[in-house]
Amino acid sequence: MNWKVKGVVQKVLSAVPGGIWLNDQMQRTVGELRHFDATVDSKVIDDWMVLAAHTRALNRPLRNLAVMEIGTGWFPTLPMCYYLAGARECQTFDLNRHLNAGETLRMARRLQKHLPAIAQLSGDASREALADVEARYAALAPALAANDAADLLRRAGIIYHAPGDAAATGLPDSSLDMVFSNSVLEHVPGPVIQAMFHEQRRVLKPGGLAVHSVNCGDHYAYFDRARNPVEYLTYSENEWSFWNNDLLYQNRLRPSDFLNMARAAGLALPLIEFRPKPALLEKLPSLKIDPRFAAYPPAELCCTSIDFVARRE
Repeated sequence: MNWKVKGVVQKVLSAVPGGIWLNDQMQRTVGELRHFDATVDSKVIDDWMVLAAHTRALNRPLRNLAVMEIGTGWFPTLPMCYYLAGARECQTFDLNRHLNAGETLRMARRLQKHLPAIAQLSGDASREALADVEARYAALAPALAANDAADLLRRAGIIYHAPGDAAATGLPDSSLDMVFSNSVLEHVPGPVIQAMFHEQRRVLKPGGLAVHSVNCGDHYAYFDRARNPVEYLTYSENEWSFWNNDLLYQNRLRPSDFLNMARAAGLALPLIEFRPKPALLEKLPSLKIDPRFAAYPPAELCCTSIDFVARRE
């Protein structure tokens, strides 16, 4: 699909009543949800396992944690993985209500094939780790048999907030062990991200972690393979405002922007992972980068993702 077609369609949908619902239906018919099982598998293997590995690298087990997710989406795969790995509860926040009961049940059934992998990253090296994960999955059986998504979430300790504000959660001070997001912060305006980091510092316990994976490449490039993943940095703010829209808002922030906002909120950064793509570095001289991004080094201009862990000291 030509990226401009997608941009115009989503621009229109973002402005009409029922546009969010129509966009969700399009994702199910022509978007990523056409291949539902593969999407769930990717969320487990490429997303949750990466976040879990970051916390494990910091010697933080997942058992009995109170966690919070920013950006639930259509079905809460990552909160369910954290439950299976031993988390006590997960508060998950979404700006708009997207969660689908049928897809949530289907996702939970698909997770059964991933139980061994989840057990390996649960932070528990004992031989009983898989048995514990299997027991937690078995506890979901009554809800799955009854096709009751609400009961499924209750049994997994998942509390869904939508519409919810991750910058003003209403949760008690120092009540969470961990906050996480995956491919969400790139869709949030900078001032709101800053407010989110301050909120994370408030709700995290001392020593609590905020684990974030950010996809800071041009998302239109996923739909138009002819588009350079950093080409959106060639547009002025006025030019980009035409193609930006509420359904696929992209803030174009670079890695250091997210890190500086976390530091400004009083959070330490014990883990930072990002690297430029060599192919993009080669093409960079041929791109006329907008002056707004002139101060960023090539490594940040040619980076399409960053993972980092922030900690409340």
